[in-house]
Amino acid sequence: MTAVVPVSPDRAEPAAAAVPRRAAGDERGRAARQPSLGLHGLGFVIPIAVLLSLGAGSLESSVVVLAPLVTFALPVVAMVAFWWEDWPGTRLRASWSGWADTVLVVVAAIVLTGVGQAIAGHLDLRGIFDPTPGPGHVPTFPDTLALAGAAFVAMLEVTLVSEGWPLRRIPRRAAGVAALALSWAIALLVYFTLVGVHPPAGSGLVERTGPVTGEDLGAVLVAIGAWQVWLFVAWRGWPLSEVDRRWLRLPAANALVIGGGVLTYVVAHGIGGVRPARLSAVACAVVAAGLVLGMLLDGWLRTRLSPARERLVTLAGIVLLAAALAVLLTAYADGRHFSRAAPDEWVAHVGLNAIGVSVILHVAVGQRWPIAMGGKP
Repeated sequence: MTAVVPVSPDRAEPAAAAVPRRAAGDERGRAARQPSLGLHGLGFVIPIAVLLSLGAGSLESSVVVLAPLVTFALPVVAMVAFWWEDWPGTRLRASWSGWADTVLVVVAAIVLTGVGQAIAGHLDLRGIFDPTPGPGHVPTFPDTLALAGAAFVAMLEVTLVSEGWPLRRIPRRAAGVAALALSWAIALLVYFTLVGVHPPAGSGLVERTGPVTGEDLGAVLVAIGAWQVWLFVAWRGWPLSEVDRRWLRLPAANALVIGGGVLTYVVAHGIGGVRPARLSAVACAVVAAGLVLGMLLDGWLRTRLSPARERLVTLAGIVLLAAALAVLLTAYADGRHFSRAAPDEWVAHVGLNAIGVSVILHVAVGQRWPIAMGGKP
């Protein structure tokens, strides 16, 4: 995710290059070590992904408890990785840096999930950690996910699509906090304006009137997320990176990504009849595939193919890997018992939260620890 296009006087550093700047000079060395570097990284990514997929004891318990926690953590992960450049972990020695940042992310996940729960109803710790909290307790799944997903998509929109402008003009730590606050402000506006909630009696959730359900909004959001990862991670901002003028590039980039996500939902659901949960599952598989190929295996094809061919091969790889993930995970989930959740919701959790977070933690937060501990390439 490092920049590969020239920067004109009118443009900020592309936010698709948001992996900490200290690693930018190692891009060529990392590319030379691929695909070995990325494949070895799977030894870290896969166990963490499995833990997040199954760590609450069953598929359903994991999605009910861990999906809200991890989704609320995603904007903080982006802030630490792409704005703070892994601070505060950088204050420690390299072997402890990623773990310190991970502890910060875990604490933030619990706090922000509690905030989201309070917005949806009221704060209730049992509702956060118990997959079957019972009457009178406020569950976080699925009614807080639209808010959490909106905050993450807004964070990527600010960080990647909008290149962090104009926040990157201020010190990076203050800029990261400002980006997180702005993302939450956007998410709250979307949530209170659009989402309708009609909870069962005794759930503790607040009824809200809105034109769309949380499930429909969630499908649109993950479709936008798939476009963000495809264009601004896997393709490193192309074709928008060819536009020199920021005043034209940034509006066009936002319109393309948001419009592409909405159009995907309209075509798939409105015309094709694909259920929102199924669309979310497939879109999350695309996000996972895009992060694996665009971050974990970053640079593998860059020195071997022309830019145009690299983009085509990368896109084909994303489609094939996403299809394989969606099919295999769905086949596995279909044979398990679900009552509160559904197999598609677990598949979406694995793609976005389990695999996606594991890749970002390994590459952008942990700086590929422990694989890259032997020194710079």
